[in-house]
Amino acid sequence: MFVVHSYSLAVVLCVITMLCWGSWANTRKLARKDWRFELFYWDYTIGVLLLTLVLGLTLGSSGGEGRPFVADLSQASAASIRSALIGGAIFNLANILLVAAIELAGMAVAFPVGIGLALIIGVVVNYLASPVGNGPLLALGVLLVIVAIILDAVAYRRLPGAAAGVSTKGLVLSVACGIFMGMFYRFVAAAMYADGVHPEMGKMSPYAAVFVFAVGVFLSNFVWNTIAMKKPFVGTPVGFGSYFQAGFGTHLTGIFGGVIWGLGMLLSLIASGPAGFAISYGLGQGATMVAAFWGVFIWKEFATAPAGTSKLLTAMFVSFLSGLALIVLARL
Repeated sequence: MFVVHSYSLAVVLCVITMLCWGSWANTRKLARKDWRFELFYWDYTIGVLLLTLVLGLTLGSSGGEGRPFVADLSQASAASIRSALIGGAIFNLANILLVAAIELAGMAVAFPVGIGLALIIGVVVNYLASPVGNGPLLALGVLLVIVAIILDAVAYRRLPGAAAGVSTKGLVLSVACGIFMGMFYRFVAAAMYADGVHPEMGKMSPYAAVFVFAVGVFLSNFVWNTIAMKKPFVGTPVGFGSYFQAGFGTHLTGIFGGVIWGLGMLLSLIASGPAGFAISYGLGQGATMVAAFWGVFIWKEFATAPAGTSKLLTAMFVSFLSGLALIVLARL
């Protein structure tokens, strides 16, 4: 299987992860305007599952290092498989809660609360479980990324109509999302062998672990997304029949979104060997700033923002890039 030994290459993979996690949601804009997110999300989970299976059978089965994908899956212990499945179910719940929080409270609340909390919890939990890197430097880098997320939120709240009020339910959902999003990665990491390179009996490679994780995402969707369809946080209930009324192009947008996110997840796990789980996760969750980049420069979301907003955005990106630099340096 393809493995990474170089820390510099691992950082590159983490940056690609960040780009993938911060960009997949753009595929939602490619779907037709009346296509509900709950329906889009079914295709998204299929995309994650297909991508991880294909890469497992290709990259995960080539080369002379490690166990081939199928053999690796076959020897995995029940505890490892259960851990990766639970990670998938937790992530899926967190992702659905994040979307609901955005709908109810807006990005200005959902992202700094949800993703900011996830970043703190995820880095701390993964560092305590596998203390790789300079702790104080890593903490300072995470702090700067959180400052950037807060500045992003302040900038969004300056947009016309953005500060019309904060939903209490949206705030609660944001907190719940942050807790779950900060926990899922550790369950997947626990299913893998320690360095992601040298096989351990009962443990899985990144390729097998991310595939089982994707199975957990897909299977849990029959619970979490079914509930969201029957009792949506916003809008009216939607039935399964509506899913089959869309054309192939509409379904392809969701699948493409899942492929992008799934690629980021796999690269993050591959990079976790030389980088450590805390650094790999921390860099990946910088995706919020990638999403902000899309909003600022591509979708022109701040075109109507009042004077002075550009300074906030500049400070946001400076803080973000400084934080990323410190996170990278924490392993050197």
